Amino acid sequence: MTFNEVYRQARARWESQYNGEIPHVLVGTATCGRAAGSMAVLEAFRREIEGQNARARVSEVGCMGLCSYEPLVIIIKPGDFSVCYHHVTPQVVPQMVQGYLLGDDPCLELALGTVAGGDGEAVYIPELERFTHETRLLLSNCGYNSPLEIDHYIACNGYRGLIKALKVKPVDIIKIIDRSGLRGRGGAGYPTAAKWQQCRKAKGKHKYIICNADEGDPGAFMDRVLLESNPQAVLEGMVIAAYTIGAHKGFIYIREEYPLAIERLKTALSQAEEKGLLGKNILDSGFGFSIEIVRGAGAFVSGEETAMIAAIEGRRSWPEYRPPYPTESGLWGRPTLVNNVKTLAYIPLIIEHGDSWFAGMGTKQSSGTALFALAGKLNNTGLAEVPMGTTLETMVYRIGGGIRGGKKFKGVQIGGPSGSCLPESLLNTPIDFDSLKEAGGIMGSGGIIVMDEDNCMVDTAKFFIDFSQRESCGKCTHCRIGTWQMLDILENTTRGKASPADLDLLKELAEDIKSGSLCGLGKTAPNPVLTTLRYFGEEYTAHVLEKRCPARVCKELTAYYILPEKCERGCDHCVLACPVEAIFSDDKGLKVVDQSKCTKCGSCELVCPVEYNAVIRLSPVSLVPQDRRLRPETPSKEL
Repeated sequence: MTFNEVYRQARARWESQYNGEIPHVLVGTATCGRAAGSMAVLEAFRREIEGQNARARVSEVGCMGLCSYEPLVIIIKPGDFSVCYHHVTPQVVPQMVQGYLLGDDPCLELALGTVAGGDGEAVYIPELERFTHETRLLLSNCGYNSPLEIDHYIACNGYRGLIKALKVKPVDIIKIIDRSGLRGRGGAGYPTAAKWQQCRKAKGKHKYIICNADEGDPGAFMDRVLLESNPQAVLEGMVIAAYTIGAHKGFIYIREEYPLAIERLKTALSQAEEKGLLGKNILDSGFGFSIEIVRGAGAFVSGEETAMIAAIEGRRSWPEYRPPYPTESGLWGRPTLVNNVKTLAYIPLIIEHGDSWFAGMGTKQSSGTALFALAGKLNNTGLAEVPMGTTLETMVYRIGGGIRGGKKFKGVQIGGPSGSCLPESLLNTPIDFDSLKEAGGIMGSGGIIVMDEDNCMVDTAKFFIDFSQRESCGKCTHCRIGTWQMLDILENTTRGKASPADLDLLKELAEDIKSGSLCGLGKTAPNPVLTTLRYFGEEYTAHVLEKRCPARVCKELTAYYILPEKCERGCDHCVLACPVEAIFSDDKGLKVVDQSKCTKCGSCELVCPVEYNAVIRLSPVSLVPQDRRLRPETPSKEL
């Protein structure tokens, strides 16, 4: 069967579902949707439609990127609007079936907006402002087409890039990638064409390709969503890359913690083989390529390419000295190309639409789009795909919806645990490889964590250094011992036990680790410390010299007490909630805190009724009278 015949059949099946005569219900069942309860919603729709004997089709789709609105449901109704519903529960499913599937009521009180695009065009919701700032390439059909049906991918121009590539000489494909300006999206930003050319020219009959899906950054989930929502794009990119460098075997290295992505990858591989898009003789071209899934144990260092190669070979995930680079001597000593999930997913689009199309987006040195995971203190967490050069301000306020609870923005951590912490003054910084490097950080794989006024930046730096220290493989001295020593200084700082000399040592250690570590994990691990020292130095000074935590986060530098004028005498919420019985009533019936017992767990503050708001945290501790009841006659100015 020729590809044109495969396309015609796939198109007919897609048309019957999306433009047919019966309604189509799409339920987002990626990990974010499942965590919010989408599987119960899916079953509720199937049960209700069967019970009502209604003519409707129900399909599972991936993630649209609007994770904070999950569970999401799209109803496509012939001759009417396609509507996206948010925070859907099984309880409202009968209303939606009766109202819109069977009737003319679109249930607008449950709707997020109408759905536009599709049929090869990027899907979007016109009512949401964020879509005016996004340019969706990788997320084009995520959350709309089913990742379980290869026909959906083919019908929307999937594998067109492979068809074109098989008609072009490998050297010309590399020229196209080079002119497009594509740089690796795994974090380093190395020119993709240069890496491909190195591997193609390397001596050796047997070559390999590895798709790096070992996404270990806290707060990052871009690769997972792509593999759960559009796995065929990654497979197509791998086949094109294999044809270009002359490889016949590929591996997808994915962490065990991504069971749904693994399951959908298996389905995608099986379907691609059935269609002749993978295997011994792809589309009768004479070129063969097969892909194997390798499950990682979850070590963060395995994301480093030489450590990943060691893991695939069955060895300990220890980075190796370079050169030689994997493109010359990688898996089992043979030339090996290692690319990130997102990098590979761009390849079919560039081949299909041309290098100038991709180079026309973004900036001169960082072309195309970038996919980011938005997490932290935002109103709208999830995924966003924007042109390179988009500012942090746009990401935080126009796409992320601003800071949750009306709090004040403090900083943004970008680039994963080895990324940089940038202040409000740098919100206009363009997000691209070079601009972020000038600001003292890296773009990394694409994680963005937003922090508000309640975050302590010293504690934040400690969190990321603790992560890097725990995940260090221990092979090189700088990373193994240096990160441990940095963590020790940061812990003392958050306890009010550090000195100004300790801060000087902290910076010196950071620079030494950055220059002396073996792999990228160690070289970039100090970034959170260096950038918080650079942009939030006053918080370090407050901890060291004034023995206080401005954000009132560090336990040893804060204390809880109860305002007598706000305390309701008959309320015992805090007394009942305290796990160590540190709160009691005095002779007037007012609640007081015994500081000798208080563990500063915060339970009292959590349960104090909002209308009273009598429990507060106070910093610095030095301003608090040492009376064990901690009930000052005159509250400090900080109150």
